[in-house]
Amino acid sequence: MENVSNRIAALSASQTLAMTQKARELKAKGINVISLSVGEPDFNTPDYVKEAAKKAIDDNYSFYTAVSGYDDLLKAISDKFKRENNLDYATDQIIVSGGAKQSITNALLCLLNPGDEVLIPTPFWVSYPEMVKLAEAKPVYITTKIENDFKVTPEQIAKAITPRTKMFIFSSPSNPAGTVYSKDELKAIADVFAKNKHIFILSDEIYEHITFGKKHESIAQFPEVKDQSIIVNGVSKSYAMTGWRIGYLAAAKWIVKACDKLQGQYTSNACSIAQKATVAALNGGLEYPMMMKDAFERRRDLMVKGFREIEGLKVNVPEGAFYIFPDFTHYLGKSFDGKVLKTSSDIALFLLDQAAIASVSGDGFGQPECIRFSFATSDDKLVEALGRIKAALAKLQ
Repeated sequence: MENVSNRIAALSASQTLAMTQKARELKAKGINVISLSVGEPDFNTPDYVKEAAKKAIDDNYSFYTAVSGYDDLLKAISDKFKRENNLDYATDQIIVSGGAKQSITNALLCLLNPGDEVLIPTPFWVSYPEMVKLAEAKPVYITTKIENDFKVTPEQIAKAITPRTKMFIFSSPSNPAGTVYSKDELKAIADVFAKNKHIFILSDEIYEHITFGKKHESIAQFPEVKDQSIIVNGVSKSYAMTGWRIGYLAAAKWIVKACDKLQGQYTSNACSIAQKATVAALNGGLEYPMMMKDAFERRRDLMVKGFREIEGLKVNVPEGAFYIFPDFTHYLGKSFDGKVLKTSSDIALFLLDQAAIASVSGDGFGQPECIRFSFATSDDKLVEALGRIKAALAKLQ
């Protein structure tokens, strides 16, 4: 008898992973699918990081570590915060986890109670609201618009706050829209929360080093909200280490202590070998991340130009990450072979069927009129994909 818990029944499956799986199935049948759905760099992990992992294996770093991570990794993260972000976090204010996903989930489970409200600007990464639900709290969405580069305003945030508001979650650069908040914009947001000391700010900075033409800024730089801020980062995106599963969280000491207590009961430490590889990544400079960033910026420009040549699409210019998030409102209600495309999910499936292009509809990101396309693939494939998308959309009536 199938009888999962209410907790699991209430969760939605990850739309990004679901579309990636559908694309794999079509590829297995011999169909030439171009996957623009996956959220990972198409680069290999740097050689110096792989060498560090090999050495760690040879040196027998194969035993349990402290729950929060090896001391040298915690120091490398602390040094990284100071060097790259001008943020002071002691090693006992940092915990290493099995990816940024676990870091975020740790924070939510440690700080939220049933009925608490969590403010989430749209579009959001698909897992944020599901993680909030797992903590038995309530996601409260603040809608943004493409005309404003999908940025939430301080006024919108202030209006959404209620006595039950416990946390605000956002990412910069963002997944799915590539939105990057400037220092002035973050300061204005920080000012709202400085007046609401009971609200935590969870800042997901996993795409930190993938910005185009502007510098990444962290909201934790403002002293008035430092103690309220929870910074989540990792090496998946910046160092092409998605499969290594290393994320980390920095916050007030008592929050990190709570996360350590929780993690100690359900996973203990992150992979010991991956931890040693991460030490090498963080101490190895930014040459490799900057090489990837330059490639992503070139592809971003290619995608913006290509989508703007397609009739009816609204396209803004992503300032970070490796996604573009066009507004497909113009095509909603159009039909193909007698079938009306009522939602962006319908359009995404149409593009998979008619153009062999895998994307992710905006429904799961809280922006149902949009579709997310990753440009973490080769320039040639992107050019081919744009041609296929344009030709397929031209068939709609």
